[in-house]
Amino acid sequence: MADLDWTRAAPEGADGPGPWIEVAFGPDDLVRLRETSDPENVVTTTRQKWDAFVLGVRAGEFDHFAELDRQDPATP
Repeated sequence: MADLDWTRAAPEGADGPGPWIEVAFGPDDLVRLRETSDPENVVTTTRQKWDAFVLGVRAGEFDHFAELDRQDPATP
């Protein structure tokens, strides 16, 4: 996997080591994901599944997960 071109998904202008998620698209139609704090631990999926995930993100299908982080812990 040394020949893969990893792209870091970090906020624009972010300083520091993260941890950030990195994504690499291989010639074998597989997509690999890793965290900068543990680059040896790589998760692999297909390009088709990755594309479906990206469409879901763009459509807001996962927004409720982010909303949970913004709630007051005392709020049910």
